[in-house]
Amino acid sequence: MAGSLTPCWDGSVQKLWPGSGAESNITDAELERLYDHPSGLDRPWVQVNFVASADGAMTVDGRSGGLGGAADQKVFALGRDLADVVLVGAGTAAAEGYRGVVAGKARAERRARLGLAPIPPIAVVSGRCSLEPDSPLLTDTLVPPIVLTTSEAPARRRAELTEAGADVVVAGESSVHPALALRALDERGLRRVDCEGGPALFASLIAADLVDVLCLTVAPLLVAGGAGRIGVGVPSAVPRGMELSSALHDEGYLMLRYTRSR
Repeated sequence: MAGSLTPCWDGSVQKLWPGSGAESNITDAELERLYDHPSGLDRPWVQVNFVASADGAMTVDGRSGGLGGAADQKVFALGRDLADVVLVGAGTAAAEGYRGVVAGKARAERRARLGLAPIPPIAVVSGRCSLEPDSPLLTDTLVPPIVLTTSEAPARRRAELTEAGADVVVAGESSVHPALALRALDERGLRRVDCEGGPALFASLIAADLVDVLCLTVAPLLVAGGAGRIGVGVPSAVPRGMELSSALHDEGYLMLRYTRSR
């Protein structure tokens, strides 16, 4: 069934493996347990979500939507359900047509049960304040977005976005510094961070050693062409070790969850 997830490994708990001849569907409660953030956080916890093809492409025709399936979309929505804030780069927000997080009965019930605000705001990283005042992120949302920008961004642009309702935060001089951006979110009580890309933002978080979890869906597709990788830009001084904490599969899609080794 599309959208039903089958666990093939979950930490130290062995479940049904693919090809076992038996069918196993993971429940919503189990899925929530796998993807939830730790309790009692005293700092921002960054969980990054990406989908890529089997040959490593992160987009089809410039968008990630062409890679996802029903199960991947379910995990993507869950990431938003469990977060205090959705963090995204301005380029990705524009390319994917972002607007405010949509409210729904299931989302509202889950977030109420977990003691979270009804809807998480979207925090957009934009060094030049390139977000337009009439963007759907400002005009089609239930909560104002946070714009993480720089002191070198045009003052007029910052003022326009502030007047349009955005919470504009300076988090760096010539570029947005990941640690300063997360500090600003922390000051607003937003510690459960669901980062949805793009590759430049992901690379900067890796370089600053601020990625706690990577949720990577591998799509059963071969794309080739010029599509880039999921992390591009600032290089990391050393590779960051990750541990596989869970793996789920559904109709050829493989959903992997890696936790930072510290």
